[in-house]
Amino acid sequence: MSASRTNFYLDKQNAKWKGVCSGIADYTGVDVTWVRVGAVLLTLLGGFPWTLIAYVATAWVANPRPYGLYNDPEDAKFWQGVRQSPARTTRDVRSKFRDIDRRLADVELYYTSRNTSLANEIDSLR
Repeated sequence: MSASRTNFYLDKQNAKWKGVCSGIADYTGVDVTWVRVGAVLLTLLGGFPWTLIAYVATAWVANPRPYGLYNDPEDAKFWQGVRQSPARTTRDVRSKFRDIDRRLADVELYYTSRNTSLANEIDSLR
């Protein structure tokens, strides 16, 4: 896939108007309802012309999200974590690989040890 998963995209599938708020929600991992409420409150509490200008400029400049950018919700959550804190995400991935490596070493130790019951099971499968 040529599209970058760490860029900001307009989310047209969950859009109400242009997809800016749903794109921000997708980018940050915050619920889209809270992003929309925050945008409305910011506009009503004194940022009227500037929030509208920023919204329209973002809708004009940003690209729509490519179809099939995320394969599943777990994939989307992973990439949101990468955007928020790349170091934490790297640490989590390393931790998962260490756990898998430890479990694989335990399996290898069990398989290569002098275990007569395991040897008998393997011989019975042949």
